[in-house]
Amino acid sequence: MLRAFLLILLTASSAFAQTSVLTQGVVGDGIADDTAAIQKAVDAHGSLFFPKGIYKLTQTITVDLAKTGPAGLSGDGTARFLMTGTGPAFLLIGHHEGTAAPTTVKPEIWQQERTPMLSGFEIFGTNPEADGLSIGGAMQVTLHRIVVTHCRNAITLTPRNRNVLISDCHLYDNTGIGIFLDHLNLHQTNIVGCHISYNRGGGIVSRGGNVRNLHIGTCDIEGNHHPESPPSANIELDSTDGSIGEVAITGCTLQHTSKAPGSANIRILGAGTDPSLERRVGRAHTREGNVTISANVFSDVRVNIEVKESRGVVITGNTFWEGFEHDLLAENCEHLIVSSNNFDRNPRYAVNGFQDAENNGLVFKNCTDTSLTGNIIAGVLRKRAAVDIEGGRRLMITNNSILDSEGVGLRLEGVDSSLISDNLIRDDRAADLKSKEPSLLILGSGDNQIGANLLGNGKQVK
Repeated sequence: MLRAFLLILLTASSAFAQTSVLTQGVVGDGIADDTAAIQKAVDAHGSLFFPKGIYKLTQTITVDLAKTGPAGLSGDGTARFLMTGTGPAFLLIGHHEGTAAPTTVKPEIWQQERTPMLSGFEIFGTNPEADGLSIGGAMQVTLHRIVVTHCRNAITLTPRNRNVLISDCHLYDNTGIGIFLDHLNLHQTNIVGCHISYNRGGGIVSRGGNVRNLHIGTCDIEGNHHPESPPSANIELDSTDGSIGEVAITGCTLQHTSKAPGSANIRILGAGTDPSLERRVGRAHTREGNVTISANVFSDVRVNIEVKESRGVVITGNTFWEGFEHDLLAENCEHLIVSSNNFDRNPRYAVNGFQDAENNGLVFKNCTDTSLTGNIIAGVLRKRAAVDIEGGRRLMITNNSILDSEGVGLRLEGVDSSLISDNLIRDDRAADLKSKEPSLLILGSGDNQIGANLLGNGKQVK
């Protein structure tokens, strides 16, 4: 009697304008298989509310927007989907083939499929091949207040979507990837205010495809590596077999774990694919980029930021510490700007009881048209140089403080047509710790202008 009364209230209340699944033969007790009943309700209504309960799924629930019309699945945070089958708990299928421009959105897409929304529930996997959500062909999909845990991949976007918004989600403790852009054609995407952590295959991973206008902001992204898993990154942008660009990563905390080989906070692999490039510029791959990384906090991985074969990457106003191999590793990049960052060895942090176990340091290999300006770089240990530049031309290395590090302060090898000026390079630690190496070492380089630098241990040219 009480249950029937509550169902009437849920159905009648304007606060729950969506159809309650409890009126559609769904049980929600965690024991009964609710797959068929939920699929039937989705097909019939498209817009559903899931009250508190545990909804057992043995197969994927497919939301085909061409059949359901505008769709919304929501809860108040108390609904759990127990995914016992393989594949995604929910597969959302749209049919948008245009861009984000209004003129490319067909009338039937806007009338029938626009702005699907999923919000306010948890997906918990019990099958090692269970995934959370898979979305393709959607126009303006919104994912909000969703929890995915103990699955393989939490959220997968493929093969094409436009204007995706993911906010206030918890993607936690999955064996695969938190948010996977899988060879995806995707423009205009915001990932905001999410907690993405302890996903063994990486936090936010984009591989291949054609990705533009990706904005990642004010998220906590940590521990998306595992000692027994392949190398991964908290954020990975891999342009292999595609292109990735026009990305902003701002105001995030990215960290953990240095115990995983190959772990990085941000890894950008910019060698994209363009068959015509070999004829035009003499190499078979592009250098993707146009990435801005600003106002983030990085720590406790093997390499804090790794950038390879990229162009137009700006790294500014960030705080770094505990790069156990490097704070920054840049290889074969051009138009790279590294400015106003704090690369620190803060004595407050001692990892696992081993003080000074991390190496830190900046390494540039074969970079051109690059600026390293206005940074503070301190406490680099067990490196031949705090800032090690091997190969490169038309570099601007100015107004940096390179302090209290073992080895050489600034090492240049095979560098030409560059300006090195107004840097403060000193080691003022106690006498028994103080470096005996020159502050500035120049090897096999030429046609450079060496300006007024303040050098604690002088300059050596070979």
